[in-house]
Amino acid sequence: MTAAVHRLWARLPRPLDPLRSIKVKFGVVVVVTACIAVLIVLWGYPLGFRARQTTPVGVLISLVVTQLLAHGMTAPLREMTAAARAMARGDYGRRVRATSRDEVGELAQAFNRMAADLAEVDRQRREFVANVSHELRTPISALRAVLENVADGVTPATPDVLETALDQTERLGRLVTQLLDLSRVEAGAAVLDLADIDVAAFVDDVTAEASAGRPDAVFESDVTPGLHATADRDRLHQVVANLLDNAARHGPAGRPVTITARPGNEPGGLVIEVTDEGPGIPPEERARVFERFSRGSVPGSGTPGGGTGLGLAIARWATGLHGGDITVLDTPTGCRIRVVIPPIIGEPA
Repeated sequence: MTAAVHRLWARLPRPLDPLRSIKVKFGVVVVVTACIAVLIVLWGYPLGFRARQTTPVGVLISLVVTQLLAHGMTAPLREMTAAARAMARGDYGRRVRATSRDEVGELAQAFNRMAADLAEVDRQRREFVANVSHELRTPISALRAVLENVADGVTPATPDVLETALDQTERLGRLVTQLLDLSRVEAGAAVLDLADIDVAAFVDDVTAEASAGRPDAVFESDVTPGLHATADRDRLHQVVANLLDNAARHGPAGRPVTITARPGNEPGGLVIEVTDEGPGIPPEERARVFERFSRGSVPGSGTPGGGTGLGLAIARWATGLHGGDITVLDTPTGCRIRVVIPPIIGEPA
């Protein structure tokens, strides 16, 4: 019964909502109540009622009218109090009726935006924990199975078995490194350590590292001779390494992954493109693949791609630190991702 009364009370009209100032609303309430009291007294005189008889009636009616008018002024505050208590219990779905145009209405709108932001943060947190747990469980389970078999004598400790265990350990290491990078993204703690980079030598180093990690992949490079750029070498390394790893993982075996580097449209800028001959990324997923834990899907199959879903998110973050842009380009076959690093104003280290 109490809840029904509360809902009915909350749906009562708020006649003062169009007014833009709470001070004006208070003034209107005072004027209306005073006028009602005076009118009741004046109404009683022709009927033979004295002031001492009509004044209490006028005051009572004025209080009722005041309660109705003030309800619309205080209801958002009560709703915000209830919603805040619900948020303290972990319920972020409560919203405040924000129909007023005064300062309280603006506060209610800001409160609703804050509640929506908190709900989104809580959703991302839950999703992040679930995804991390899933990603960590897979290599840990595989590594545990290998070690248990070796410890029980079921499988001899041959180089191939130990290499399998090492692969799972390296996968764990890469995942932890990526998670640490993402924690820096959330904390905003990363800064650029600018340096003058010989792009050709830089690309050779990154492709050599990628070849060591994926000996079955074929990497080809095409760099404009004498090209230099000002950037953070470690962050740019993250961008290119993740793009090469992503391309090698999705490209067909034996087909080359090509990295090209050329000057940007502005002097001092840099454009890097990584191309593979894999199934490509569907147009509707090209923006989403740069989100955390988004693996996309293999065109025509609907099945998710491999990897942790963190590499491209880190690449976008590191590109953004440079003020640049990373996009998936239209291509007849395969996948082609372009990174644009604008000229950076700053002294190289």
